[in-house]
Amino acid sequence: MYKNNVIDTLEKVVKNGTPYLGTSAGSNICGLTMSTTNDMPIVYPPSFRTLGFVSFNINPHYLDPIEGSTHMGETRETRINEFHHFNPQPVVGLREGSWLEVKGDSVKLKGNLTARIFKRNETPIEVEPETELNELK
Repeated sequence: MYKNNVIDTLEKVVKNGTPYLGTSAGSNICGLTMSTTNDMPIVYPPSFRTLGFVSFNINPHYLDPIEGSTHMGETRETRINEFHHFNPQPVVGLREGSWLEVKGDSVKLKGNLTARIFKRNETPIEVEPETELNELK
């Protein structure tokens, strides 16, 4: 995105009215930074800044911790909590089949599943489909 100057071009055309649909990493770049992607970057990008179309970060493919699991790796919730040790912005954990619809100042959760909202130093909460997230900061 940075090497080919795609991020600036994409930001410009979307802000000028071209509709944008992003999935997976394409939704991740709509938040404030790419710091809550599920990938483990092997090279440092020139910047973690993304498009900032919404006032929070997005964690696509959010998976809930499985109670009683013997998996010894980090959960998404653990990684987001680690992110919040150094970063203030909220994170929306979007489950498979959910999306955010942005129209003007409205940011609405769509789909059939709830989303998990993480805020620094607060207990995560669930929000229902059709919830407005434009006030999330």
